[in-house]
Amino acid sequence: MDLNHVDLSVVIPAYNEERRLAHTLARVTGHLRASALSWEVVVVDDGSADATGDVAEAAAGDEPRVRVLRLPVNRGKGRAVREGVLISVGRQVLVCDADLATPIEELAGLREALARGADVAIGSRAVPGARIEARQPWFRKTSGILANVLIRLLAVPGVADTQCGFKLFDGDKARAAFRLCRVDGWGGDVEVLRMFGERGWRVREVPVRWSHQPDSKVRPHQYLVTLGEVLRIRFQGEGAARTAWVTAVFLALSVALYVHLWADPWNRYLTDGGQDQNQWEWFFAVTAHNLVHLGNLLFTTLQNHPSGVNLMANTVMLGLSVPLAPLTLTLGPPITWAVVLTAGLALTGTAWYVLFAKHLVGSWQAAAIGAGFCAFAPPIISHANAHPNLVVLFVIPLIVRRLLLLCEREHVTRDGLVLGLLVSYQVYLGEEALLLTATGLAVFAAAYALLRPEVARAAYRPLAAGLALAATTGLALTGPALVFQFFGPQNYASLIHGPAGNDVRALVEYAGRSLAGDANVAASLSMNLTEQNAFFGWPLLVLTVGIVVWLRRRAVVLALAAVIAVSACFALGPEIVFYGERTGIPGPWLFMSRLPLFESVVESRFTMVCVPAVGALLAIGADHALAAAATLPRAPVRVLLCLALAEALLPLAPTPIAAADRHPAPAFFTAGVWREYVRPGHSVVTAPLPDAADATPLHWQVAAGLGFPLAEGYFVGPYGPERQGVYGAPPRATSSLLREVRDTGEVPRVTVDHRRAAREDLAFWRADAVVLGPHHRQVALHATLTALLGPGRHVAGVWVWDVRNIVQPFPASALS
Repeated sequence: MDLNHVDLSVVIPAYNEERRLAHTLARVTGHLRASALSWEVVVVDDGSADATGDVAEAAAGDEPRVRVLRLPVNRGKGRAVREGVLISVGRQVLVCDADLATPIEELAGLREALARGADVAIGSRAVPGARIEARQPWFRKTSGILANVLIRLLAVPGVADTQCGFKLFDGDKARAAFRLCRVDGWGGDVEVLRMFGERGWRVREVPVRWSHQPDSKVRPHQYLVTLGEVLRIRFQGEGAARTAWVTAVFLALSVALYVHLWADPWNRYLTDGGQDQNQWEWFFAVTAHNLVHLGNLLFTTLQNHPSGVNLMANTVMLGLSVPLAPLTLTLGPPITWAVVLTAGLALTGTAWYVLFAKHLVGSWQAAAIGAGFCAFAPPIISHANAHPNLVVLFVIPLIVRRLLLLCEREHVTRDGLVLGLLVSYQVYLGEEALLLTATGLAVFAAAYALLRPEVARAAYRPLAAGLALAATTGLALTGPALVFQFFGPQNYASLIHGPAGNDVRALVEYAGRSLAGDANVAASLSMNLTEQNAFFGWPLLVLTVGIVVWLRRRAVVLALAAVIAVSACFALGPEIVFYGERTGIPGPWLFMSRLPLFESVVESRFTMVCVPAVGALLAIGADHALAAAATLPRAPVRVLLCLALAEALLPLAPTPIAAADRHPAPAFFTAGVWREYVRPGHSVVTAPLPDAADATPLHWQVAAGLGFPLAEGYFVGPYGPERQGVYGAPPRATSSLLREVRDTGEVPRVTVDHRRAAREDLAFWRADAVVLGPHHRQVALHATLTALLGPGRHVAGVWVWDVRNIVQPFPASALS
């Protein structure tokens, strides 16, 4: 029997069934042999005192597709079913009682229900169409009715008959749910059905034939025991409470990560993030400013005056900067910056936890392990220095969950609309993360469809309908903004950056700020500290490969492995680099980089797609290990699991993100002195002008309440006739001259041409004042500006050149 391709597993719990088990197995195997299914039968001897196990072993000797699991002591039907389901391998799992009170021929109706989208089909004696061929004694019937009423009220609303011993499950979901089950008695049926309901998995009752069988194992006192189990299931406090605890842990870890920033958030700066904190605080501030002044949320001339900045074409994160505007206006952009980063990591971890707990694994501990990796993996922590749009990813798991619900075909219209809302919101949080997600999901869907074509066929129509509805909703909500982004003022075609693929070695090394990291090694393998987009370490790679090999019979495991492999290959860039040596071997990114939208992606970031896939595999592996602890000696299994996770994950643990004291903004800006020099609609030119190398003037502008525009800046805008995207404005002669002084510290020989260009540039910028603030090149910059513009004045901590009388108006036609 090929355990990799089993359509149906039949699990039969048996306790002291020596007299009828042989007949039952003969009927079941005879029926299955006549079908076109590949199958197995798992008989679980629940510590029988008679020869039940021997009868089962004899049947297994005659039919190799029959397997026997013998439990050493009687633990109850719930335990026996759980153990049998957990060792099953079928794509569908039928749990059927040894007495065959419901004939095996009723299986066809249950399979039809699963084909129509159910996740579990219950043989029911209480729905129209059911036939009771031999009735129970009045006492058992009355007790059963009362029990079903209490079960519906307390644990499984909407299911009329939970206790019929004939249920067909989706195999993967059954194994995920049974791993979390803890009830050993007759209440096990209730527990697993409640878990299906909590996860949104569809439960269907199917009318069946049923006959009461003599020698039932249910005794009167067991109704009371089962009631106690149902009460335990109802009030065991799972779900929301555990989610709250997991969220609290993630939030504590996130605060610890940013402890240096939170020490004084108004006056601390994340040093590994380059100039990005200045930029992001400006983004939060300008959004709040535009809201208060009823300005255009998609465009501003407060940077790059007078040409302006297309905010929709930059990562302004309107999905957060708009709702958090009251926080920005009340406590300032630095607090918004700290809150977004800290809460973003925690919320992202929580969202992955909920997804994994509801749709992937049965153990909450396993779900938490996988989700924790998704939130705090090395690529995420690298971006946590500077890029909230690649850290605040809590909408991504919500999108994935809605896609899974669409595949279940129950509420296509509702799920399609919700998916459209989520995708629209993610557009306003970060389009790049959405593109990476869509790519990863496409790979997963293709791989899963190849592995489980029957599932793909069943999901195709509802998924297509839901996606069409989501696209319509998304276009309605984001279409005007996207049109402005791609065709509005200061739009650009694609973002220019050089080759940025990962060295193969980066996959097995550690990030510079990880516990086991070497800063020099990591720096040699990455663009900068905010782009260490791999660095998983070899122990985690070994563990991940081990999980895939161990659980290769599960389609979801192989599909996740495909996502990791494809995404990692994309991240290697257009040419494979191996330990610093260019191999000349083209990578698949050579083709992908020519596609629209993908051409602007930093390819090494595709390892971020690997992160949730690895997290999911960690959750699945931990879930299976914890399930093994239920049947093997618990302590050794848990110890081995902890050791494996510690070896793989502890070296990756991040150290607190570096932060340092920030230089205060000069009083010229904070005290409002600038108002004496700048007229409305005119700009301030700082020396040097702000750019990606030094965006400190953006901080000064925010400190001044965004009361004046700045010439040039740190943003993404168009360059040249082809409108290629670049960081900052196209340099003018004067800005290039001042940057050269900043970079070299040398004072150039200023000529008449320099002075003429300076006047032209100042006119273009509509400048009223040139300001030289505190700077390590202040002496050289001051000398250069004096040569260009004449003597300046030292006012409120800065040097100021009032240029209102020397600047001539610049033709408006030259600004286009």
